[in-house]
Amino acid sequence: MLNGAVYSVVNSIQGTDMRYSFTDEQEQFRDFVRKFMSSHSATNAVRVQMETEQGYDRDVWKNLSESLGLPGLLIPEEYGGQGFGAIELGIALEEMGRSLLCAPYLGSSVLATTAILNTGTDKEKNQLLPDLAAGKKIAALALAEPSGQWDAASIETVAQESNGNYRINGTKSFVLDGSSADYIVVVARQENSVGEAGISFFIVDSSAAGLDKRLLDTVDETRKLSELKFTDVAAKPLGTVGDGAEALQQTLNLSYVALANEMMGGAQKLLENALEYAQLRVQFGRLIGSFQSMKHKLADLLMDVELAKSAVYYAAEAAAEGADDLPAVASLAKAFASDTYLKVAAACIQIHGGIGFTWENDTHLYFKRAKSSEVFLGGPDLHRERLIQNWQKS
Repeated sequence: MLNGAVYSVVNSIQGTDMRYSFTDEQEQFRDFVRKFMSSHSATNAVRVQMETEQGYDRDVWKNLSESLGLPGLLIPEEYGGQGFGAIELGIALEEMGRSLLCAPYLGSSVLATTAILNTGTDKEKNQLLPDLAAGKKIAALALAEPSGQWDAASIETVAQESNGNYRINGTKSFVLDGSSADYIVVVARQENSVGEAGISFFIVDSSAAGLDKRLLDTVDETRKLSELKFTDVAAKPLGTVGDGAEALQQTLNLSYVALANEMMGGAQKLLENALEYAQLRVQFGRLIGSFQSMKHKLADLLMDVELAKSAVYYAAEAAAEGADDLPAVASLAKAFASDTYLKVAAACIQIHGGIGFTWENDTHLYFKRAKSSEVFLGGPDLHRERLIQNWQKS
């Protein structure tokens, strides 16, 4: 029933005016990013950084910030950024996904930066964004809690006010790059508030008294997730206190699209790896790519990837244009990309045969990234439900 409804939504957006092709300038930008990733995020470098507690190379991050300006991609020029939009962000993340870049980009330059852009005053943006744009500071967005929910109504962390000063109490989990960030953007609620009422954003210094950080053991070592416990931690309000629910949803919508683009980069790279291996591996005296069953499997995977890309690129265009249907298509993109990435990763392991299960082969790194990305910011089932709910409202 639900799948049928989802497909009806997909069919209804086909034939719209949004473009699916990139401009020459955007393709050149993609080439620059891909060359950088090829030089600085080869799988041997990924394997080194995933073993560290920090999870990334500071020199590579500095180079990425200074030579390409990627941390400031979304940030307007008046705050020291590049002033680009969701399409360019999607291109950058797609290339990062291809190379499994180990860097605090999604956590700091997307999640936290978008939250500040959506909630902060001009004064706060001038204070916070220039250092983020230059890559001099790293921020993390603390939203989800041990329940694993990614919405305003599930937030239990409380911000208590006394004489204009705020103290935060609660626990945040699955905080991307939470242990290495310079400061945390915390989503909390006012005392005695429920649902989407009373939701607020706060800035907490990473060295604040009462803040306990613990790195989580996760299946995907290329992403560093942390649990943060706040015990009477001093915090500064970001934007208007108690009026953050809408800004939170806006932040999440763009984040869904950004993560979906990253996932499609990984899925595309896996498909290319599988095709290359099928043209090299000989079995029963023939290349395995010459077998009809293998041709069918690869053709099906290509179709899956291209369909998911269409949904993801559509969502990026919707985000760039501020389209009314962004909440629906953002969830569509996240669900489609999650299902496709995991399917392609599993098939790629199978195509590689016995070697696909070994530590030395890189396929398992992509499989683990696919699995972690599937549930980060909400799983496919949640987003299919959100897709239908938002589409019915529009």
